[in-house]
Amino acid sequence: MTTHDSESTSFLYPFIDSEETDAKSLLDDLAASARGKAAESARLQRASLDEYGEPLTAAGIEMADRFRRGGRLYTFGNGGSSTDAATLATLFSRPARGRPVAAWSLAADQAVVTALANDVGFDLIFKRQIIAHARDRDVAIALSTSGNSDDLMTALTEAKSRGLLTIGFAGHEGGRMAVADYLDFCFTVHSQSIHRIQESHAMLGYRLWSVAQEHLARPGAYA
Repeated sequence: MTTHDSESTSFLYPFIDSEETDAKSLLDDLAASARGKAAESARLQRASLDEYGEPLTAAGIEMADRFRRGGRLYTFGNGGSSTDAATLATLFSRPARGRPVAAWSLAADQAVVTALANDVGFDLIFKRQIIAHARDRDVAIALSTSGNSDDLMTALTEAKSRGLLTIGFAGHEGGRMAVADYLDFCFTVHSQSIHRIQESHAMLGYRLWSVAQEHLARPGAYA
């Protein structure tokens, strides 16, 4: 392992830099670290579900009502959260089971994102897409581990003004998302670890999908 590689992973496995020479001890430390991370992730997901059980159900029902009226889902985020947003959009649009609904990740089209960033500024890459495509029956979900990203907040403000259901996934203490009056729902994962936050965001997104599917499957849902 080069010095650069060692520095890039030391925050994940600090014991690797302790000049450990016993292979068994090193493997034991790696296994213990993995078990600890898995246990913390599971604990945090349970805590998030316990805290937000009722709001998650309410949000999922409202999403189902909008999908029933032909509404569409738009998801967006930056960095790792952009891939989480894409995964969430895929869960709704191409589910392994249940009814697919129209859903798009606003970070997925490189041409659109880079054109907007170049022509009008990075802070407007999601807002401009909301202006172009969204209707008042639609849903906007923004994912941010900090809850403070300017491009997300700008888009959410625009979405709310156009009558969309607005949902935020945040981390740490929630940042600006936690106090924004233009968010209908905000689900904050209380952790200092970006990795654990994103794992819980995935679980919260799955819960929204599950509730929405349950209500879309009810008899007469598309009558």
